[in-house]
Amino acid sequence: MKQKIFAFIKNEMVLFVAAAFAAASMCIVPPTGSYLDYFDFSVLALLFCLMAVVNGLQDKGVLFQFAYALLSRIDNLRRLSEVLVFLCFFSSMFVTNDVALLTFVPFSALILTYTKQEKYLIYVLVLQTIAANLGSMLTPMGNPQNLYLYQHFQLKAFDFVAITFPITAFSSFLLLLACQFVKKEKVQVTFSEKVVLKKPKIVAGYAVLFFLCLLAVVHLLHYVIVLAVVCIFIYFLDKKNFQSVDYSLLLTFICFFIFVGNLGKMDSFCSIMSRFLVGREKEAAVLLSQLISNVPAAVLLSGFTYDARALVVGTNIGGLGTLVASLASLISFKLYTKIENANPLRYIVTFTGVNAFFLIILMTVF
Repeated sequence: MKQKIFAFIKNEMVLFVAAAFAAASMCIVPPTGSYLDYFDFSVLALLFCLMAVVNGLQDKGVLFQFAYALLSRIDNLRRLSEVLVFLCFFSSMFVTNDVALLTFVPFSALILTYTKQEKYLIYVLVLQTIAANLGSMLTPMGNPQNLYLYQHFQLKAFDFVAITFPITAFSSFLLLLACQFVKKEKVQVTFSEKVVLKKPKIVAGYAVLFFLCLLAVVHLLHYVIVLAVVCIFIYFLDKKNFQSVDYSLLLTFICFFIFVGNLGKMDSFCSIMSRFLVGREKEAAVLLSQLISNVPAAVLLSGFTYDARALVVGTNIGGLGTLVASLASLISFKLYTKIENANPLRYIVTFTGVNAFFLIILMTVF
């Protein structure tokens, strides 16, 4: 029993820390009916809907079929690495960085092992992780902190993309440059059988649901309507998909909503935080992300500043750096450690070095 508890805490460390912070704050500000005002229900509902819909599309082979179409034309190793990296970069804009990595990291490991190019495995996986974190920056639905900040500050879609597009475009150039360190060796990618979609009618249904989610994100459709439609669809046509939702992430948000809400009732703390953050929002977001990851950092800092642009930039760039700076980075690392003959220490050293390079460049330019 103790081993199971320790394993749960290890796997859900961010949730455990968030719960501890929330519980501590509740000792200072006892629970009342005003706690309901802390929660941004639209963020929780849309995050649930996007996770469920995107996981449904992933489970039915949509992303694999797209990758199959691209990789069947590859003839050299450098081009292969570019495709694998930019699959994560572009897909993460719409299916979130977590899903992009959950799909393409094992896929890439399989491809590179099959073509006997294991020497580039760690480097490519690290670049894929960076690509997913930076590509997801572009859109409000690309990652959890974007969706939260977009809703919290009531930003318009155009204004949000205006903030993130220059950084995303520059990041694509850096990623392409990093791919040039892979040698241009001959390689051929073949598949033993054609990848086909599972249950095309349900896929079409998920595509419609994804469109409805986008309408809710840009405030053209109420999130409650979308939540109801998504739940009804999944309940009757794909019930097991309820199990694929990352409920620990939703609980993490709930815990931090409580923690930040209670901090907001501590006048002395608010005064200190506000004075500290003025003019340093981006740097604070980057630094805090290195310690507790960018999603909690976004929720925490948003309670003490109105500078939406600085937090969007800081928490997205802040996803680079340490292994805990982005939850998606931890996903990649866990997936890598399950590969035969994995070298975790070498992965961490390579990950930290390449991430530091990207972080320093982007902090300097933006």
